[in-house]
Amino acid sequence: MTTTPDTTHLEIGQPTDPNGVTGSLATWIASLRYEDIPDEVRERSRHLVLDGLICALVGARLPWSERAVEAVLALEGRGDVPVLGWGRTTSAPAACLLNGTFIQGFELDDYHVKAPLHSNSLVLPSAVSTIAKLGRPVSGRELLTALIAGYEVGPRVGLALHGAEMLSRGWHSGAVFGTHASAATSAWLRRLDAAQVEDALGLAGTQSAGLMAAQYEAMSKRMHHGFSSRNGWYAAGLAEAGYTGIKRVYERSYGGFLATFGEGHDPRAELITSNLGDEWTLLDTAVKAYASMAATHAPIDCALETRSRGIAVDDIASIDVEVSHAAYHHGWWEPERPLETIGAQMNIGYTVAVALLDGQVLAEQFTRDRIDSGDVWELLQRISVHHCEDFDQPQDRFRTRMRLTLRDSSSVTIDVDGPLGGATRPLSNSDIVTKARRLAASIGIADRWQRIESLVLDVESMTDVSVLVDELAADVPALPVTL
Repeated sequence: MTTTPDTTHLEIGQPTDPNGVTGSLATWIASLRYEDIPDEVRERSRHLVLDGLICALVGARLPWSERAVEAVLALEGRGDVPVLGWGRTTSAPAACLLNGTFIQGFELDDYHVKAPLHSNSLVLPSAVSTIAKLGRPVSGRELLTALIAGYEVGPRVGLALHGAEMLSRGWHSGAVFGTHASAATSAWLRRLDAAQVEDALGLAGTQSAGLMAAQYEAMSKRMHHGFSSRNGWYAAGLAEAGYTGIKRVYERSYGGFLATFGEGHDPRAELITSNLGDEWTLLDTAVKAYASMAATHAPIDCALETRSRGIAVDDIASIDVEVSHAAYHHGWWEPERPLETIGAQMNIGYTVAVALLDGQVLAEQFTRDRIDSGDVWELLQRISVHHCEDFDQPQDRFRTRMRLTLRDSSSVTIDVDGPLGGATRPLSNSDIVTKARRLAASIGIADRWQRIESLVLDVESMTDVSVLVDELAADVPALPVTL
């Protein structure tokens, strides 16, 4: 049983056990200041924000996003928080749900390489909805600090559950860790003290969820992080109002967050606060180069390397792709027609096929016509994917080996230690700017994006971020492809 700390002499505003993992994390969130954050972390975070915002605007008008807006606004109605890219408003929790869904809407958004979650789809919506309800101006420094709190907390909670192991077990890991990231951002903006943050984390943990079977055909896969963003927003708001959550949520042996989600898997609570404030795990956040699930990216790189070597598709008799346990379970099943867009974006075989055929994996590769093309399905018959036990160390999660057998009976092996955009080959800050500009041009908002980019990259000089929010709230066009 968990030992109950002596709370007799606690001061108001202190967590239940100030020296425990939950108490230490709550105290760090409550006491974090802009000046505590190294320049390198601030700089990278500004570019992560930039990436998240362009993903939101591109994702806002996708067919499934439009269906989500129609459904959610019918349930929630009008409010005073913007639905990004729509020129409309709704309630704060509904805006969290929709804006998070947009950022995750086309598999273009960030992912953490060690503890898989999509941070922007959690913390940006939470920040927008919190700011709208504060009733006071929020400066750029405040916004960036709050976002960094969320960027840091989510992956740390994920590391305690062994990161990608959650995917192997069938959980949508980012949705499970994500409530904590959203709660941290909203709690910081609300100026909660450490005791209130402890309640917010406890309320966030009890709302964590997400089933990975949603990846095959369900629109709901794109909404999971939106649900978590909403739940974290509620957690912080309830805590501010004095509604208490689970105390010491990470330490509880019966029904605690780690004990339950990590049952039988030896969760490591100490990783949540290990070197907190000195080592910044948010720097392991990757930015995508392709419009598909992260575990497909290294296989895509192998396919693109195949093309660069001059190997023609017609010369290939068979392809065997070897990946880690998490990548295999998350990204491989035998695809069957009809294959939905979400399934195509999650499937290693499909993404390898279109990379070999088209030389890119972007929006055009996920139109209904392209997904159903005969050349894709003919090539898919020659592709198999296997789990390679050699790739099961945490540092090898994204390693991929592609073995090609050619029609002349010769063979070619291509190894990559990780994908473009990942830990071994990260996109630079200038690469992120280029990606965002390209995506903005694809939906016809290049001029408007220049204003947004300027505001984000100089966000610390802003005394009131509502100017930025207003730019993001205005209507945007849809991608000029039929999905």
